[in-house]
Amino acid sequence: MIRFREATRDDVAAVVGLLADDMLGQGREASDLAPYMAAFDAMQAEGNNRVIVGEEEGGRIVATYQLTFISGLSLLAARRAQVESVRIASDIRGQGLGHRMFADVEARARAAGCRLIQLTMNATRTDSRRFYEGLGFEASHIGFKRYLD
Repeated sequence: MIRFREATRDDVAAVVGLLADDMLGQGREASDLAPYMAAFDAMQAEGNNRVIVGEEEGGRIVATYQLTFISGLSLLAARRAQVESVRIASDIRGQGLGHRMFADVEARARAAGCRLIQLTMNATRTDSRRFYEGLGFEASHIGFKRYLD
């Protein structure tokens, strides 16, 4: 069983490992954790910016995403949930965890009063695009958006 929870500083190394466990991440993540720790601390101080991890019963971090809540004036002052850095450990991809992850995203977005979930992804991730569209996201603008009831 995997549970989703807010990350702690102790999880940063595992999250960075997931970010690097990817064809694009391999070339853009580094082994020095200091900048990641500083960024995590800054995110914690912001209040509306979170890293969420999926943790197996044994404590292994197998999934992560970043969730930022954005208040705005457009769309009748709709609050948005911005999702970034979505990753699942390569050895368990394709087993349905992505659907559970996005159920968690939606629950957190609704609880925060959001009316819209939006995300961006690298255009080369064709499998990801099919996955997001299957969840009801629409390719609009330069990203994906899914309006909530």
